[in-house]
Amino acid sequence: MKMKRLTLLLLFLTQLVWAQENTFKNPILQGGYPDPSITTDGEYFYIVNSSFEYFPGLPLHRSKDLVNWEFIGYGLHRADQCNGEMNLVDVQQNGGIHAPTIRYHEGKFYIITTNVYNPIDGSPTKMINFIITAEKITGPWSEPHIIKGAPGIDPDIFFDDNGDVWFVGTHSPENPNYEGEGEIWTQQLDLDNWKLKGERHYLYRGACGGVWVEGPHVYKHDGKYYLMVAEGGTSYNHAMMIAVSENMTGPYESNERNPILTTRNLSYDNWVNSTGHADIVQLKDGRWYMVALGIRGDVQRASNMGRETFLVPVQWERVPFWWEEIKYDWPVVAPETGRVMKNEKLPFDSHPQLRNDAFIDNFDGNPLDLEWNFRRVPMENTYSLSAKKGHLRLFLKPEVIQKRGRTSLMGIRQKETDFEYSSKMKFNAKKEGTEAGISIFQKDDNFINFTVKKKNGKHVLQLLLAEKKVEELQVLKEEVITDYKGEIIFKLLSMENKYVFSYSLDNGKTFIPFETTKSDYLLSFGWNSGYTGAYCGIYATSNGKPTKEYADFDWVNYKGFE
Repeated sequence: MKMKRLTLLLLFLTQLVWAQENTFKNPILQGGYPDPSITTDGEYFYIVNSSFEYFPGLPLHRSKDLVNWEFIGYGLHRADQCNGEMNLVDVQQNGGIHAPTIRYHEGKFYIITTNVYNPIDGSPTKMINFIITAEKITGPWSEPHIIKGAPGIDPDIFFDDNGDVWFVGTHSPENPNYEGEGEIWTQQLDLDNWKLKGERHYLYRGACGGVWVEGPHVYKHDGKYYLMVAEGGTSYNHAMMIAVSENMTGPYESNERNPILTTRNLSYDNWVNSTGHADIVQLKDGRWYMVALGIRGDVQRASNMGRETFLVPVQWERVPFWWEEIKYDWPVVAPETGRVMKNEKLPFDSHPQLRNDAFIDNFDGNPLDLEWNFRRVPMENTYSLSAKKGHLRLFLKPEVIQKRGRTSLMGIRQKETDFEYSSKMKFNAKKEGTEAGISIFQKDDNFINFTVKKKNGKHVLQLLLAEKKVEELQVLKEEVITDYKGEIIFKLLSMENKYVFSYSLDNGKTFIPFETTKSDYLLSFGWNSGYTGAYCGIYATSNGKPTKEYADFDWVNYKGFE
């Protein structure tokens, strides 16, 4: 009997190990990577994500197996792509680059997307729809080709097999029946002149009330046109709907089994919520997969990482009912479970997922690592990688973190709720009010700064909080460090829903506890404009007074804990 039990136990453990080795873990792109769109050139798969007010914009990844993704660049990687009408210099938070579509067609990559810009003078919001192209995914990418007369957001570009090219857009109908009613429209594109041409056609207002219908994608399958859209807003009621037509211009018939992906039927406490805004791609062997955004429910049904990219299997199934006159094929998302799973079967058994939650930058190379982002196009001479060998020099500017502002602030995406982030800084503060250190930031009005500041002639260690819906900056702790010699290591440990801040003045031999706070200050709720995720970064400012001072950062080290 004991031998039988032991055999069964070994069999169970073997099956468990096999199952773990043959699965991948969601999300496939950790951190703030919302609104994914996917395409393939037959060799690689490529994903682009929205980037809102961040620069560089439109991050790009590639993969051969759908689970291991290489960060390879940005669609908006030059300042001259992001000025003038394409303003990412003083764009409002949660504005900027929304929901792109990427497609590969006849040897060229196309990204179509929207820059949402609220003019400072209070005039109406501008929806600037544009296309960029590249011969290689790594660029260089073209200047933005702005499509005049194209209203709304979240455009799709569809290349029909007869040579026609279509712009598929989202807008509010002229006479909406309720707030948030959306409508999908299409019009042919002249790619020689980057203009719309011909008649505009109105296609679809959604399947379940049509609230916030957006993010359209068109596919050709079984000789028919399938229009997939997001609906319900990018929160708990987010969902994917699909409709079909014999013609590109409609009429479109909704799938009776909509929505094809959602968490609105699950508990608010499901491990992931708000799934939607998806795109699908076909593999060489005929199988299909979907990429979709979702929000991990780590804390208060939200997470600091905001909306991330998840992978789900898809299969097409024909309507089985004998009384249906036309038997359409429809995509069935996650056919075995009906939901996004934390662990899914690998698309290719021979390609295990090699997950890496660490990032170390010793600033030994040039240019800057792709992981680094700025809030808006940075000012000139914000940083240097050559001023001091093996260091990043961050120049102090008079500007501080504020709405629509630019300052000496840069960061990398937080990728797990539990993590450790540290950085070594050399900073000899001279002028009163100068400060530098690390920053954990979400928005212009939502961040935590852990810095050394020159105050009343002394070096002060300061922990400062900008909290949503709280007008004034809050000083969580301030302490004079009398033995500061110009070098410090900052450390933040996020664990058990707490942030533990500490520092070292002896090159990491000992760390001195400074303060412990809750970790949910930077939560990103989908229903509260939580379009992006938190960043771990570095920051320097002279707080309004011009100076030639700077801070040299020797390294940064990030490690996420699943």
